[in-house]
Amino acid sequence: MAEKTAAERVALARHPQRPNITDYIDGLFTDFFEQRGDRACREDPAILGGIALFHGRPVTVIGTRKGKTLEENLRCNFGMPGPEGYRKALRLMKQAEKFRRPIFTFIDTAGAYPGLEAEEHGQGEAIARNLFEMSRLTVPVIAVVTGEGNSGGALALAVADRVLMLENAVYAILSPEGFASILWKDAQRSGEAAELMKLTAPELKKLGVIDGIVREPEGGAQADPSRTLWNLDRALTACLEPLLKESAVSLTERRYQKFRALGRGKEDA
Repeated sequence: MAEKTAAERVALARHPQRPNITDYIDGLFTDFFEQRGDRACREDPAILGGIALFHGRPVTVIGTRKGKTLEENLRCNFGMPGPEGYRKALRLMKQAEKFRRPIFTFIDTAGAYPGLEAEEHGQGEAIARNLFEMSRLTVPVIAVVTGEGNSGGALALAVADRVLMLENAVYAILSPEGFASILWKDAQRSGEAAELMKLTAPELKKLGVIDGIVREPEGGAQADPSRTLWNLDRALTACLEPLLKESAVSLTERRYQKFRALGRGKEDA
């Protein structure tokens, strides 16, 4: 079977029937209790979060939310959070830290919402605050890129002890169309851009940006969601168990060193 091109993986990552955060919560966790609002401005439906049980252990679950229909996508702004969403996510993370709950984040977003209102409400500051605070959390954090993981809007939920990607997910500084528009002034060259960007899970694993790849069924996660959930459950369990044995000091130091090493050559890393 031929290896998929980067453009083909981008198409699979964007498939409208690909499992979303509600599917992962229903399939991997029990007793989910949603928590809403950032306690400052409003509720942002583009981020879903709350408390749940993972194999009987209390955890906090947070994820960007995309819909599978036009109506669902309109309700959650096509999975593009505003600053209120990131502040809600941080509120839940700090609560998890207080009560010593591990944190799972699920990322599937084209990026943070770039609208005028979001900028007026402090989009950049909200994302930067998440990066800063997540780097210092004293509980285990596991992030999973399940579809698209673009820009700071994805990274704001991905400063984690373990970063996983589904096999056909993509993770990059921006979309291939945006990359092509900036570099060549031609969004039609997005396929070429996708190859150059090294945004696929195998490429990012080689570069040390992510820690593991979760296999998908042939045809993508949407072809057999139950199999995808089973594979992901095994991966999350394998990541969580050793992290639970580490001290708070060890967790924060290892996380700091992990992200400091990104972008260095193999010899430096």
